[in-house]
Amino acid sequence: MNIALGQRGTCLALLATLVLLPLVATATVGLIWLERMQTLERAIETDLDRLQRYQRLVATLPALRQALEEEQADDAFKAYYFDAETPAIAGAQLQREVQDMVRTAGARPVSAQVLPSDARDDPPRVRVRIQLQGSTEQLFDVLYRVESARPFLLIDQLSIRSQARPSHQQRQVRGAPVPAQQDQLTVRLDIFGYFLSPTTTT
Repeated sequence: MNIALGQRGTCLALLATLVLLPLVATATVGLIWLERMQTLERAIETDLDRLQRYQRLVATLPALRQALEEEQADDAFKAYYFDAETPAIAGAQLQREVQDMVRTAGARPVSAQVLPSDARDDPPRVRVRIQLQGSTEQLFDVLYRVESARPFLLIDQLSIRSQARPSHQQRQVRGAPVPAQQDQLTVRLDIFGYFLSPTTTT
């Protein structure tokens, strides 16, 4: 009797083991699969969020490109104007640039002054009057530099006076070489450029 009961208990234990082992294995696999799915869902959410950020960034590219083109156009526009806080500062800048041109050409600046501005000018202008001494070739060099300058410079008035006073003997000899000092010119230039006032840029 006791032997039969012992055998029955062993059979029940084996049966329980056979039933529980698949259940435990299934539960373990289920937990692993569930954890894996949760990890995948978090990764998908992260990728979706990143994709949405990229899409928003791509959507802003046309506006950014347009803003960049407008800024570049503004910079190109400003390159033709004197950009300064006040007309006095722009005039001083113009005066300094013109004097540098004269010196670079080899001529000698005698005097320079900023001329009064005219409130009726639109766009506003800055003017400078400069007197220089130099040869004809140096004058041509100065005029070329003024013409090719940036910001744009324009000549308003030009006055040339020669320093040559040939002597009686030189007048009698035609074709005689002209001394270097006889080619010297005294030139007065009124030059102006356009001024980009702060109110113009707003």
